[in-house]
This record gives sequence, C-alpha cells and structure tokens, in this order.
Amino acid sequence: MPTSPAPAFAPLAGVRVLSLALNLPGPAALLRCRAMGASCVKFEPPTGDPMGHYNKAAYAALHEGVDVRTADLKTEAGQEELHRTLEETDVLLTSFRPSALDKLGLGWAALHARHPALSQVAIVGAPGARAEEPGHDLTYLAESGLVTGTELPPTLYADMGGAVLASEAVLKALLHTRAAPGTGAYLEVALNAAADWLALPRTWGLTRPTGAVGGAHAGYRVYPCADGRVAVAALEPHFAARLCEAAGVASRDMLAPGTREALAAWLRTRTRAELEAMAGERDVPLLTLAD
Repeated sequence: MPTSPAPAFAPLAGVRVLSLALNLPGPAALLRCRAMGASCVKFEPPTGDPMGHYNKAAYAALHEGVDVRTADLKTEAGQEELHRTLEETDVLLTSFRPSALDKLGLGWAALHARHPALSQVAIVGAPGARAEEPGHDLTYLAESGLVTGTELPPTLYADMGGAVLASEAVLKALLHTRAAPGTGAYLEVALNAAADWLALPRTWGLTRPTGAVGGAHAGYRVYPCADGRVAVAALEPHFAARLCEAAGVASRDMLAPGTREALAAWLRTRTRAELEAMAGERDVPLLTLAD
C-alpha cells in the first residue's frame, strides 16, 4: 500500500493523529491515516515497538512517514511531553486495555476534561466489559468461526480488519468535530467485531462447504492442474457456460457433483499455460498457481 507521496484526494490533510498503539492494528491504522494525508506522530516506550524487534521490514513499512518518538509515559517527563503534543493533536489512537489507560491518566473522562477538543480512537480486543480480556488475532478469528482445522489463518485478518475500522473511526471523529467544533469524540474499535464483520459471508452461509463460494459451485473452486493449481472463479452463468464449453462438459448444473468431477478431470490434464490461454481466449476468470 503506497504511503508516499500523498494521494491527490487526501481527506485527512491537515489532521494531526498521535498514536500510542503498538504491534499491528494501531500502526496499520496509522499507515492508512498517513495515506489519507494525516500528519502522524507515534510515541513508543523506551523498549520500542515489539514489531520493531521481530519483523524490522514490516515495522519500517508501517511507519513510513510517521514521526516516531520515544517517551516513557510512566514518568513525569513522558507525561508532560505527551500532553504538550496532545494540545496540538486532533485524534489520539490507543490500543491499551481500559485499566492501563486509567493508570496512565488517559481514560476518556480524564482525557476529555484536559483536552476537550481531542478525539480518541481506542482499539480493544473485545467491546465494553470484555475490553479487559486478553486475546490476539487468532482467538478473535476462532471466536468468529474463521479458524477451521489446526492450520493457522494465512494472514492476520482481525488485526488488519481492525486497522481499517480504526482508520474509519478517525474519519468519523473528524466529521464529529466538524459538526461540533471544539468537542472531541470517543470511539471504540473492537478487534473481535472486526473479525465478526469479516465473518459475515460465512455466517450467511456463502463460504460454508454448501455455499456457492464455499465449494459447492463447480465454477468457484481451486483445482489441481497438470503442473500446479488453478483458482477458478466462473461463478456467473455466462462464465460457467464458457468454462464448461472449453472443458467439453455438457452439464450446466454447477451444483451437481458430476459437473465438478468432470471439470476436475479435464483441468487435471491441462497445464497452467494452456489454461491461461483458454481463459484469455474465452474470457473466463481464473488464475493459475504453482504448487
């Protein structure tokens, strides 16, 4: 995701965001804010952000264009520096548990009393009373039914989804402030809610094994081919008809096991190059993959 130069349309141009959030969701949200034109500052503890230790490349990508400063918020000097900066900040981004924020004097009541024009976007694991519960991306995905078997999910969906919702919350805070100048807003973003949002297609049955995009439709599956795999996305009837025609499959019932078996048998005999050529000629959506 490019962050520099700023896009021509920058809805957060002139908005100042200060982040205290570590690891992935907060920095990813800050990355999106920066891409939308915000001026971004981040305070890190003297030990740094854990991601800066375990994945330097990811840390560098997430913090491109961000003014990163070191401040120990448990000290008087760190608190003074924080509040000086908050005087010039529009939105504060946090990812602490509520009890930790209270210990730092950054609970919303105290924060709002001291900086009434400041908005806060608080990233938590779960909403409301559950915000004190420990958790991580994996537990939130499991709670939402997005962990099947014992394989780990291929990416950190809850963290990245939460980052999107957090950057959306920054935009909401900006709209609130424009409607009520001088008055900040508090917005909570829960990572398990982000996972629930991403899980809605599965909740509706779309991506379950009996769903059209969960494997039941013969034109929407990953099949072995002669020298790899092919992701076929011939979901619409006209795409499915073209695929079946190319494969010499008479049936157009894409939910019938026989159709799936016939397509699988044909695809297994074709190379990636042959399938890509067929897709180009017949306008069939597919992508070949190496094993």
